[in-house]
Amino acid sequence: MRVVVQNDKNRSSRRVGIRGVIAVLAVAAIASGCAQSAEPKAVPPAPGQPRLKAPEARALDSYATRLRAAMTARAAAAKRWGLKQVPLTAPPAPVEKPHITARKGFEVDDQEELGLPPVFTTVPTKERIVFLTIDDGAEKDRAFLRMMSELKIPYTAFLSNFLVKDDYPYFRKMQSEGVTLNNHTLTHPFLPGLSYEEQRHEICGMQKVMKKEFGKAPTVFRPPFGNYNRDTLRAAKSCGIKYAPIWDEEVFVDHWEYREWDRDLHPGDIVLTHFRGRDEWKGTMVDDMRRFLNRVTADGYAVARLEDYL
Repeated sequence: MRVVVQNDKNRSSRRVGIRGVIAVLAVAAIASGCAQSAEPKAVPPAPGQPRLKAPEARALDSYATRLRAAMTARAAAAKRWGLKQVPLTAPPAPVEKPHITARKGFEVDDQEELGLPPVFTTVPTKERIVFLTIDDGAEKDRAFLRMMSELKIPYTAFLSNFLVKDDYPYFRKMQSEGVTLNNHTLTHPFLPGLSYEEQRHEICGMQKVMKKEFGKAPTVFRPPFGNYNRDTLRAAKSCGIKYAPIWDEEVFVDHWEYREWDRDLHPGDIVLTHFRGRDEWKGTMVDDMRRFLNRVTADGYAVARLEDYL
Protein backbone atom coordinates (compact mmCIF):
# COMPACT_ATOMS: atom_id res chain seq x y z
CA MET A 1 0.00 0.00 0.00
CA ARG A 2 2.80 2.36 0.88
CA VAL A 3 4.41 1.87 -2.49
CA VAL A 4 1.21 2.62 -4.33
CA VAL A 5 0.61 5.76 -2.31
CA GLN A 6 4.15 6.89 -3.04
CA ASN A 7 3.61 6.38 -6.74
CA ASP A 8 0.39 8.38 -6.60
CA LYS A 9 2.19 11.18 -4.86
CA ASN A 10 4.94 11.12 -7.47
CA ARG A 11 2.39 11.23 -10.25
CA SER A 12 0.58 14.09 -8.52
CA SER A 13 3.84 15.94 -8.01
CA ARG A 14 4.78 15.48 -11.64
CA ARG A 15 1.37 16.77 -12.74
CA VAL A 16 1.79 19.90 -10.58
CA GLY A 17 5.27 20.43 -11.96
CA ILE A 18 4.09 20.10 -15.54
CA ARG A 19 1.17 22.43 -14.87
CA GLY A 20 3.62 24.97 -13.37
CA VAL A 21 5.85 24.85 -16.42
CA ILE A 22 2.83 25.22 -18.70
CA ALA A 23 1.65 28.21 -16.67
CA VAL A 24 5.07 29.84 -16.83
CA LEU A 25 5.22 29.28 -20.57
CA ALA A 26 1.71 30.69 -21.00
CA VAL A 27 2.59 33.84 -19.06
CA ALA A 28 5.77 34.24 -21.09
CA ALA A 29 3.82 33.79 -24.32
CA ILE A 30 1.26 36.39 -23.26
CA ALA A 31 3.98 38.81 -22.25
CA SER A 32 5.76 38.23 -25.52
CA GLY A 33 2.55 38.79 -27.47
CA CYS A 34 1.92 42.06 -25.66
CA ALA A 35 5.44 43.20 -26.35
CA GLN A 36 5.09 42.36 -30.05
CA SER A 37 1.79 44.21 -30.36
CA ALA A 38 3.36 47.27 -28.75
CA GLU A 39 6.53 47.26 -30.86
CA PRO A 40 6.25 45.15 -34.06
CA LYS A 41 9.43 43.39 -34.88
CA ALA A 42 10.80 44.38 -38.29
CA VAL A 43 10.47 41.64 -40.86
CA PRO A 44 13.57 41.47 -43.04
CA PRO A 45 12.98 41.74 -46.80
CA ALA A 46 13.53 38.86 -49.18
CA PRO A 47 17.17 38.32 -50.14
CA GLY A 48 18.41 41.01 -52.51
CA GLN A 49 15.51 43.35 -51.80
CA PRO A 50 16.02 46.80 -50.16
CA ARG A 51 14.30 47.64 -46.92
CA LEU A 52 11.32 49.98 -47.29
CA LYS A 53 11.99 53.32 -45.68
CA ALA A 54 8.74 55.11 -44.98
CA PRO A 55 10.26 58.62 -44.64
CA GLU A 56 11.76 58.37 -48.15
CA ALA A 57 8.46 57.11 -49.56
CA ARG A 58 6.64 60.02 -47.94
CA ALA A 59 9.22 62.47 -49.32
CA LEU A 60 8.74 61.04 -52.82
CA ASP A 61 4.98 61.35 -52.52
CA SER A 62 5.38 64.94 -51.32
CA TYR A 63 7.62 65.74 -54.30
CA ALA A 64 5.08 64.25 -56.71
CA THR A 65 2.35 66.34 -55.11
CA ARG A 66 4.41 69.52 -55.48
CA LEU A 67 5.23 68.62 -59.09
CA ARG A 68 1.56 68.13 -59.94
CA ALA A 69 0.72 71.44 -58.28
CA ALA A 70 3.45 73.23 -60.27
CA MET A 71 2.22 71.72 -63.55
CA THR A 72 -1.34 72.71 -62.76
CA ALA A 73 -0.26 76.27 -61.93
CA ARG A 74 1.77 76.52 -65.16
CA ALA A 75 -1.17 75.28 -67.22
CA ALA A 76 -3.41 77.88 -65.59
CA ALA A 77 -0.83 80.60 -66.24
CA ALA A 78 -0.52 79.57 -69.90
CA LYS A 79 -4.27 79.94 -70.29
CA ARG A 80 -4.31 83.25 -68.43
CA TRP A 81 -1.62 84.73 -70.69
CA GLY A 82 -3.26 83.53 -73.88
CA LEU A 83 -0.77 80.86 -74.94
CA LYS A 84 -1.83 78.14 -77.35
CA GLN A 85 -0.02 75.42 -75.37
CA VAL A 86 1.66 75.02 -72.01
CA PRO A 87 5.41 75.75 -72.45
CA LEU A 88 7.62 72.69 -72.24
CA THR A 89 9.89 72.25 -69.23
CA ALA A 90 13.63 72.29 -69.88
CA PRO A 91 15.75 69.29 -68.81
CA PRO A 92 17.97 69.62 -65.74
CA ALA A 93 21.14 71.65 -66.14
CA PRO A 94 24.02 69.49 -67.38
CA VAL A 95 26.46 68.28 -64.76
CA GLU A 96 29.29 68.64 -67.26
CA LYS A 97 29.15 71.98 -69.07
CA PRO A 98 29.61 71.96 -72.86
CA HIS A 99 32.86 73.34 -74.23
CA ILE A 100 32.11 76.75 -75.71
CA THR A 101 34.29 77.99 -78.56
CA ALA A 102 34.01 80.86 -81.01
CA ARG A 103 31.69 80.13 -83.90
CA LYS A 104 33.61 79.38 -87.08
CA GLY A 105 34.09 82.61 -88.99
CA PHE A 106 33.44 84.70 -85.87
CA GLU A 107 36.97 84.46 -84.49
CA VAL A 108 39.41 87.37 -84.34
CA ASP A 109 43.18 87.32 -84.76
CA ASP A 110 44.92 85.57 -81.84
CA GLN A 111 41.55 84.36 -80.52
CA GLU A 112 42.92 81.20 -78.92
CA GLU A 113 46.47 82.44 -78.24
CA LEU A 114 45.14 85.33 -76.13
CA GLY A 115 42.30 83.31 -74.61
CA LEU A 116 39.71 85.86 -75.74
CA PRO A 117 36.02 85.47 -74.89
CA PRO A 118 34.34 83.37 -77.61
CA VAL A 119 31.59 84.88 -79.74
CA PHE A 120 28.93 82.24 -80.40
CA THR A 121 25.31 81.97 -81.53
CA THR A 122 24.45 78.44 -80.41
CA VAL A 123 25.35 76.32 -77.39
CA PRO A 124 26.50 72.80 -78.33
CA THR A 125 23.76 70.43 -77.12
CA LYS A 126 21.49 67.74 -78.54
CA GLU A 127 18.62 68.73 -76.24
CA ARG A 128 15.65 70.45 -77.89
CA ILE A 129 16.16 73.68 -76.00
CA VAL A 130 16.68 77.33 -76.91
CA PHE A 131 17.91 80.26 -74.83
CA LEU A 132 15.99 83.54 -74.54
CA THR A 133 18.04 86.74 -74.23
CA ILE A 134 16.66 90.27 -73.96
CA ASP A 135 18.71 93.39 -74.70
CA ASP A 136 19.16 96.97 -73.51
CA GLY A 137 16.42 97.70 -70.91
CA ALA A 138 14.44 100.53 -72.52
CA GLU A 139 10.94 99.21 -71.67
CA LYS A 140 10.00 98.44 -68.06
CA ASP A 141 6.86 96.35 -68.48
CA ARG A 142 5.50 95.07 -65.15
CA ALA A 143 3.07 92.72 -66.88
CA PHE A 144 6.03 91.08 -68.62
CA LEU A 145 7.65 90.39 -65.24
CA ARG A 146 4.45 88.79 -63.94
CA MET A 147 4.02 86.70 -67.07
CA MET A 148 7.53 85.26 -67.02
CA SER A 149 7.39 84.65 -63.27
CA GLU A 150 4.07 82.83 -63.42
CA LEU A 151 5.12 80.73 -66.41
CA LYS A 152 8.58 80.01 -64.91
CA ILE A 153 10.35 80.93 -68.16
CA PRO A 154 14.11 81.55 -67.76
CA TYR A 155 15.82 84.34 -69.68
CA THR A 156 18.98 86.42 -69.62
CA ALA A 157 19.05 90.23 -69.72
CA PHE A 158 21.85 92.29 -71.28
CA LEU A 159 21.67 95.83 -69.90
CA SER A 160 22.93 99.22 -71.07
CA ASN A 161 23.24 101.75 -68.27
CA PHE A 162 21.86 104.78 -70.09
CA LEU A 163 18.55 102.91 -70.52
CA VAL A 164 18.25 101.23 -67.11
CA LYS A 165 19.55 103.92 -64.75
CA ASP A 166 16.11 105.54 -64.39
CA ASP A 167 14.69 102.35 -62.82
CA TYR A 168 17.27 100.05 -61.29
CA PRO A 169 14.60 98.55 -58.94
CA TYR A 170 12.76 97.11 -61.94
CA PHE A 171 15.81 95.04 -62.82
CA ARG A 172 16.49 94.16 -59.19
CA LYS A 173 12.98 92.68 -59.12
CA MET A 174 13.87 90.71 -62.23
CA GLN A 175 17.08 89.54 -60.58
CA SER A 176 15.16 88.41 -57.49
CA GLU A 177 13.18 86.07 -59.75
CA GLY A 178 16.39 84.30 -60.77
CA VAL A 179 17.18 86.25 -63.95
CA THR A 180 20.86 86.84 -64.66
CA LEU A 181 21.76 90.43 -65.54
CA ASN A 182 24.67 90.84 -67.94
CA ASN A 183 26.77 93.58 -69.55
CA HIS A 184 25.67 95.44 -72.72
CA THR A 185 27.93 98.55 -72.26
CA LEU A 186 27.26 101.95 -70.74
CA THR A 187 25.85 103.75 -73.79
CA HIS A 188 25.29 101.08 -76.48
CA PRO A 189 27.83 102.41 -79.05
CA PHE A 190 29.19 100.83 -82.22
CA LEU A 191 32.26 99.41 -80.50
CA PRO A 192 34.52 98.77 -83.55
CA GLY A 193 34.43 102.51 -84.23
CA LEU A 194 36.07 103.23 -80.86
CA SER A 195 39.65 102.93 -79.67
CA TYR A 196 40.71 100.13 -77.35
CA GLU A 197 40.61 102.46 -74.33
CA GLU A 198 37.18 103.80 -75.27
CA GLN A 199 35.84 100.28 -75.64
CA ARG A 200 37.36 99.30 -72.32
CA HIS A 201 35.65 102.29 -70.67
CA GLU A 202 32.28 101.19 -72.08
CA ILE A 203 32.64 97.60 -70.91
CA CYS A 204 34.53 98.02 -67.62
CA GLY A 205 32.40 101.04 -66.73
CA MET A 206 29.28 98.90 -67.03
CA GLN A 207 30.94 96.22 -64.91
CA LYS A 208 31.29 98.77 -62.11
CA VAL A 209 27.64 99.81 -62.46
CA MET A 210 26.50 96.17 -62.34
CA LYS A 211 28.59 95.53 -59.23
CA LYS A 212 27.25 98.62 -57.46
CA GLU A 213 23.57 98.32 -58.42
CA PHE A 214 23.08 94.55 -58.63
CA GLY A 215 25.80 93.20 -56.36
CA LYS A 216 27.83 91.34 -58.95
CA ALA A 217 29.99 92.06 -61.99
CA PRO A 218 28.96 89.55 -64.69
CA THR A 219 31.24 87.33 -66.76
CA VAL A 220 28.97 87.48 -69.84
CA PHE A 221 28.87 90.39 -72.28
CA ARG A 222 27.05 91.10 -75.53
CA PRO A 223 28.46 93.73 -77.90
CA PRO A 224 25.80 96.20 -79.10
CA PHE A 225 24.35 95.30 -82.53
CA GLY A 226 26.49 92.13 -82.36
CA ASN A 227 29.44 94.16 -83.70
CA TYR A 228 32.95 93.71 -82.33
CA ASN A 229 36.61 93.50 -83.26
CA ARG A 230 39.78 92.18 -81.65
CA ASP A 231 40.02 95.19 -79.34
CA THR A 232 36.45 94.57 -78.15
CA LEU A 233 37.28 91.07 -76.97
CA ARG A 234 40.64 92.15 -75.51
CA ALA A 235 38.91 94.90 -73.55
CA ALA A 236 36.13 92.54 -72.44
CA LYS A 237 38.64 90.00 -71.16
CA SER A 238 40.48 92.70 -69.20
CA CYS A 239 37.16 93.56 -67.51
CA GLY A 240 36.53 89.98 -66.35
CA ILE A 241 34.37 88.80 -69.26
CA LYS A 242 34.56 85.10 -70.23
CA TYR A 243 31.79 84.76 -72.84
CA ALA A 244 30.37 87.00 -75.59
CA PRO A 245 27.20 85.33 -76.93
CA ILE A 246 25.26 86.99 -79.72
CA TRP A 247 22.26 85.23 -81.36
CA ASP A 248 20.96 82.92 -84.06
CA GLU A 249 17.36 84.20 -84.27
CA GLU A 250 15.63 87.43 -83.32
CA VAL A 251 11.96 87.64 -82.41
CA PHE A 252 9.83 90.76 -82.75
CA VAL A 253 6.24 91.29 -81.75
CA ASP A 254 5.07 90.65 -85.33
CA HIS A 255 7.79 88.50 -86.98
CA TRP A 256 11.00 86.49 -86.62
CA GLU A 257 14.40 87.02 -88.27
CA TYR A 258 17.00 84.31 -88.84
CA ARG A 259 20.76 84.06 -89.24
CA GLU A 260 20.71 80.62 -90.90
CA TRP A 261 19.56 79.87 -94.42
CA ASP A 262 16.95 77.30 -93.29
CA ARG A 263 15.04 79.90 -91.24
CA ASP A 264 14.47 77.42 -88.44
CA LEU A 265 15.26 76.71 -84.80
CA HIS A 266 18.06 74.35 -83.82
CA PRO A 267 19.02 72.71 -80.50
CA GLY A 268 20.94 75.21 -78.37
CA ASP A 269 20.07 78.31 -80.40
CA ILE A 270 20.29 81.70 -78.69
CA VAL A 271 17.24 83.86 -79.43
CA LEU A 272 17.35 87.65 -79.14
CA THR A 273 14.57 90.10 -78.39
CA HIS A 274 14.48 93.59 -76.85
CA PHE A 275 12.87 95.49 -74.01
CA ARG A 276 10.36 97.28 -76.22
CA GLY A 277 6.73 98.41 -76.03
CA ARG A 278 4.03 100.08 -78.09
CA ASP A 279 6.10 103.23 -78.52
CA GLU A 280 8.34 101.34 -80.96
CA TRP A 281 6.56 98.06 -81.70
CA LYS A 282 3.05 97.06 -82.68
CA GLY A 283 2.46 95.49 -79.31
CA THR A 284 3.80 94.93 -75.82
CA MET A 285 6.51 92.71 -74.39
CA VAL A 286 3.73 90.31 -73.38
CA ASP A 287 2.67 90.12 -77.03
CA ASP A 288 6.29 89.52 -78.00
CA MET A 289 6.67 86.69 -75.48
CA ARG A 290 3.40 85.14 -76.59
CA ARG A 291 4.71 84.95 -80.16
CA PHE A 292 8.04 83.54 -78.98
CA LEU A 293 6.57 80.89 -76.66
CA ASN A 294 3.89 79.77 -79.09
CA ARG A 295 6.52 79.19 -81.76
CA VAL A 296 9.12 77.34 -79.71
CA THR A 297 6.52 75.18 -77.95
CA ALA A 298 4.83 74.24 -81.23
CA ASP A 299 8.24 73.20 -82.57
CA GLY A 300 8.88 71.00 -79.53
CA TYR A 301 11.47 73.20 -77.81
CA ALA A 302 11.77 74.18 -74.15
CA VAL A 303 13.40 77.40 -72.93
CA ALA A 304 16.52 76.77 -70.82
CA ARG A 305 18.71 79.06 -68.73
CA LEU A 306 21.82 80.14 -70.64
CA GLU A 307 24.06 80.42 -67.57
CA ASP A 308 23.41 76.75 -66.71
CA TYR A 309 25.39 75.83 -69.84
CA LEU A 310 28.33 78.22 -69.40
